[in-house]
Amino acid sequence: MSIILLEQAFNPWREIEAYQAQSSAQQGKQGASSIFIGTMRDFNQGDQVASMYLEHYPGMTEKQLQHLVEQAQQQWSILDTLVIHRIGAVIPADTLVVVATWAAHRGDAFDATRYIMEALKSRAPFWKKEILTTGKTRWVEKNSVGYLSKIVE
Repeated sequence: MSIILLEQAFNPWREIEAYQAQSSAQQGKQGASSIFIGTMRDFNQGDQVASMYLEHYPGMTEKQLQHLVEQAQQQWSILDTLVIHRIGAVIPADTLVVVATWAAHRGDAFDATRYIMEALKSRAPFWKKEILTTGKTRWVEKNSVGYLSKIVE
């Protein structure tokens, strides 16, 4: 498992490829990989967004992300997990998040990836401040996720 927070832009495919190349936990055992890549949109709530600033609580954020991955590992048979999340200033089209899981079977990989991503969006200590094209700023509320209640019950 690897959890990485980055202040600079990154290529998600290169990061995944580099992680796979150095990770021996999955080689020969994996039958499935599931990857979610989230990027910043240039609109939200009907407004044009020029940029965004992602704040986090150092130490606490990484610990919470690790906890979310461990919860997924308890529910699904995952061989390995990679979570990369941007912090700091981002602009539209920048990659914000990567969640990748490797498992023996596709169902475990799909379900664990979605669980981690949905939990991250609703429970991880990140705060997003949008800067609109009008110059106004606003804080984005956390997503409440019905999917989590369905699979955690």
